[in-house]
Amino acid sequence: MAELNSLTLTQLRDGFRAGEFSAREIAENFNAAVAAARALNAYTVETPDDALACADAADAARQSGDLKPLSGIPLGIKDLFATVGVDTTSGSKILGGFKPPYESTVSAKLREAGAGMLGKLNMDEFAMGSSNETSAYGPVISPWKRSDGGNAALTPGGSSGGSAAAVAAGLAPGVTGTDTGGSIRQPAAFTGITGIKPTYGRCSRWGIVSFASSLDQAGPMARTVRDCAILLESMCGFDPKDATSLDAPVPAWEQGLSSDLHGKRVGIPKEYRIDGVPGEINALWDQGIAWLKDAGAEVVEISLPHTKYALPTYYIIAPAEASSNLARYDGVRYGLREVPEGGNLDAMYAATRAAGFGAEVKRRIMIGTYVLSAGFYDAYFTKAQRVRALIKQDFARAFEQCDIILTPTAPSAAFGIGEKMSDPLAMYLNDVFAVPASLAGLPAMSVPGGLDAQGLPLGLHLIGREMDEQGVLNAGLAIEERAGFTARPGKWW
Repeated sequence: MAELNSLTLTQLRDGFRAGEFSAREIAENFNAAVAAARALNAYTVETPDDALACADAADAARQSGDLKPLSGIPLGIKDLFATVGVDTTSGSKILGGFKPPYESTVSAKLREAGAGMLGKLNMDEFAMGSSNETSAYGPVISPWKRSDGGNAALTPGGSSGGSAAAVAAGLAPGVTGTDTGGSIRQPAAFTGITGIKPTYGRCSRWGIVSFASSLDQAGPMARTVRDCAILLESMCGFDPKDATSLDAPVPAWEQGLSSDLHGKRVGIPKEYRIDGVPGEINALWDQGIAWLKDAGAEVVEISLPHTKYALPTYYIIAPAEASSNLARYDGVRYGLREVPEGGNLDAMYAATRAAGFGAEVKRRIMIGTYVLSAGFYDAYFTKAQRVRALIKQDFARAFEQCDIILTPTAPSAAFGIGEKMSDPLAMYLNDVFAVPASLAGLPAMSVPGGLDAQGLPLGLHLIGREMDEQGVLNAGLAIEERAGFTARPGKWW
């Protein structure tokens, strides 16, 4: 039997149900893989006993015929999701040692579906980053290496870098991620896996540590489109505890999967042809267009004229919301507390936040506080919200001409650890293709399409109409079948 951690989530589910192996064998295999791959720094906390306990329950359920959708499947949970009694730190020193007395709605739904937990996954601090280098636990290392033999460590992308690295390295068959401006899709592209951000409001935000409340959205990351569809069905659903949760039924996305795109129109936005993007990115995009044509789709050129304003708009709105959300970390109620000798309450606030937040979080808090200040609110924040509305209108007009939009996921393959940390603007540009869909609240996913000249994965990006996750998944399946992407990183750790 092949090592179980080399199988997809679908293969594990079906093999377990067919009696080819037990849930305990699955859990033991993944627990061993996690322990053997600590050099990647993908997990901040390991919970092998949790995975085994859920596995034993799944084996008992198989005997009684009372299986749940995810029985026998252990998952990795991003450190942004509150988990009862297990450290939830959002990758930040300021939440060090925080063990929530409650469970996030998304992780609770996965548990109700029968899934176990392998541990908590490393991430950029408060989900602020594109390379998983801002974590208080240190950077996550991609399991991929350049084919030229260079030993430089590569980023798995961010902020869901631990999630992406875990799936790519076989340390989890599926994981939770969160996407504020591309943090599921960009790391999925960098590591050769699949990840989907559903329509804003599909997954409850309750129990997820907030970054930017109008943008944050949970989603699954896994090896294949089908794996993501399976996870998405268990993660989504209305939650009265979340005021932004959509009161809508959860479709049977896996059952609805079809790679036949006859009658569908695929839009190609001319504004996404950006100067300076490597030729390999555009070549893969053109190949993706050919694949969707082969699946029966008609290809049409569309325009999203406000695309060039999306990134600056995002980096006004997101820091503004972050500065408000992160005001709660003051050393009074939970987490870190620094009390200078002889200092008053204000001194404690200042010392706690200075010691607890990393440089990138401090930068975004300062930007956000600035654009929300009395003298600049209308000049920056109000104007950014108006531009956001125009970007949303662009997509609405585009979807009058097409059903799905195809773009590259990221402007490059994975880059080296430390390569862009000294240039925040260069780092922010990693999300140039992903941010517009986030601002518009649309479902979007990345599917691996091929490798660059250095043997590193490149992703193709699909954007759908609001609530049309099925259309996005189906187009992703059409690409997946034609790309035949089976490349996995060689085990070097």
